[in-house]
Amino acid sequence: MDLRQLRYFTAVAETCHFGQASERLQVSQSTISQAIRALEDELGATLLERTTRLVTVTTAGAFLYSEAEQIFRRVDEAAVAVKRLAAGKSGFLRLGMTGIATYAYLPRIARLLREELHGVVLSVRGDMLTPDQCDALRSGALGLGILRPPVVGDGIETLPFVKERLLLAMPEAHPLADKPDLTLIDLRDEAWVAYDGDHSPLNDAASHACLQAGFTPRRAHFGLTTSVLLGLVAAGLGVTLVPEGARALPRQGVRFREVDGVGELEQVLAFRKDARDPVVDAAVSLLQARWAEEPVEA
Repeated sequence: MDLRQLRYFTAVAETCHFGQASERLQVSQSTISQAIRALEDELGATLLERTTRLVTVTTAGAFLYSEAEQIFRRVDEAAVAVKRLAAGKSGFLRLGMTGIATYAYLPRIARLLREELHGVVLSVRGDMLTPDQCDALRSGALGLGILRPPVVGDGIETLPFVKERLLLAMPEAHPLADKPDLTLIDLRDEAWVAYDGDHSPLNDAASHACLQAGFTPRRAHFGLTTSVLLGLVAAGLGVTLVPEGARALPRQGVRFREVDGVGELEQVLAFRKDARDPVVDAAVSLLQARWAEEPVEA
């Protein structure tokens, strides 16, 4: 039994007329009749009673017609689902994010996906460093990452996403917290807090800015995440440079100041070069388009 035979049978069952079924299907009456005879032989049951003037559906035929309706409905639903999958409108998106992106951008990302790709199920791993995201992308544990370049290792493609100014984070009670025209050189004798570990674009940016100002920062305390760094700042243990998205982190006792000459950092959309996924492609296109239309206010 195949779908062709079922379609022929249901057309005759609905019209009770081989001629009308032939016109509907654009198939000859003899082809329809032969297909239904073969179906009856396969099932060992008479589905249609035929006379020269009338076609009626038997009890077995009525049962098969009811089942066929459900089969065709499921086939249609499956076709729609496959088309949505192929278009990236349904499926799973495993998203990795830096700590700042998790706080500052995830609420908006989740809202956009719900509104535009509501058939996509989102799974998030937040507060991931760039090397960890790159490893997870290569292994397939992530489909899309939001990370700070440069990527670590091969096989990862990136596209622009967000550029963030760097802000000076200092204790709220610091003597220079309210100083007009504050510059980095004013902080040359301060203790600095920094990210622990290798491959930190933020550490590199802070070092570059301080060297441009004429001094090398004295790093005294370290943390793995931006929230830890802000905790160290709030405790009065030092100052640091953080992306403007850090404003989204709840942290009392920290004053954010804009200073000249510190530059900016970017976060990019990252995915595997050799494993294109329609859901990832759809999410990337959506995020790039909507972020360009509605710039993020950190």
